Amino acid sequence: MYRHIHKVFLKGLAVVAPLLITCYVIYWLASTLESLLGRGVKLVLPDKYYVPGVGLAIGIVLIFAIGLLFQTWIVKWIWHRAERLLDRIPLVKTIYGAVRDLTDFMNRSATEDAKRVVLVTMPGSEMKLMGFVTRDDFRDVPDALGTEKTVAVYLPMSYQLGGFTVMIPQASVEPIDMDMEQAMRFALTGGMVGKR
Repeated sequence: MYRHIHKVFLKGLAVVAPLLITCYVIYWLASTLESLLGRGVKLVLPDKYYVPGVGLAIGIVLIFAIGLLFQTWIVKWIWHRAERLLDRIPLVKTIYGAVRDLTDFMNRSATEDAKRVVLVTMPGSEMKLMGFVTRDDFRDVPDALGTEKTVAVYLPMSYQLGGFTVMIPQASVEPIDMDMEQAMRFALTGGMVGKR
């Protein structure tokens, strides 16, 4: 009896937890935008004209406007200079660099992502690991890291944000017809989740 109740509870938790976490993250982002930008709107507009949600709407418009600005070369150039400055501040460069690299990695186009999911054959065995090609051009890093026949592959570990980056010959990787989101879900759940 206890085992059955436990099993039903865990099944319910597996359904509810991802939904609650997703809703909470969206709520947190929306409420943060609303509180930060809503305060500024309240300073400009009289209270009778303020409508809850204006800060969120302004935040969405601002993010879109920033995306448009970054289509111009002058803004890209200025931002590149600012990033070089951020990369010199010890703690900031670690946090900012990691978040930037992760968003850059996840922001690739769908067709590029499909080519980046690979299987890596372990030397001397038939065992294969799923990974993501993160670099195939080593011109801007020390020579010891790789050549034109080398690729960097990130091998994620299941159930946590962690993994290994290995530099291996291109001949050791086999592309998989799988998009980045499916592959990440598959890897992070230990292969328990397939196509959705």
